[in-house]
Amino acid sequence: MLNQEIIDLYKKFRLMTYRSLFGRIREKDGSLSATEAYAVDVIFLLENPTVTQLAELLGISQPNATYKANNLVSKGYVAKTVSEDDKRECRLQVADRFYKYYGDLDHFIDKAIDALESEYSPEELALFERMLHSLAEHVE
Repeated sequence: MLNQEIIDLYKKFRLMTYRSLFGRIREKDGSLSATEAYAVDVIFLLENPTVTQLAELLGISQPNATYKANNLVSKGYVAKTVSEDDKRECRLQVADRFYKYYGDLDHFIDKAIDALESEYSPEELALFERMLHSLAEHVE
């Protein structure tokens, strides 16, 4: 039962993300393709990865990841920053245009938390928070 509840919650989060991403994909100059939307989302989730880290996570070649990153930079969804320590290394960071495209996905979480706070005691919520933290640490 717990397993199914976690799977159901995970599916809802994924569907909310896809609805937001694909709801904004338009067939016009400078818009993102579905593949680009996924790539920029991965960059967002990795929080400033290197191109190598992006390639490894996506299971693609370094040149392919560089090509994808450069396309996202040229469209204004991603910015590259050169590492202070190693000038050969650059990090990818989502740009303001990404946040406009991505939308406010936190609003549905805020709404759910407000509902939980009205249903459960602070002690129950603290336990739930600890459990979620532990769950996140065990998922890899």
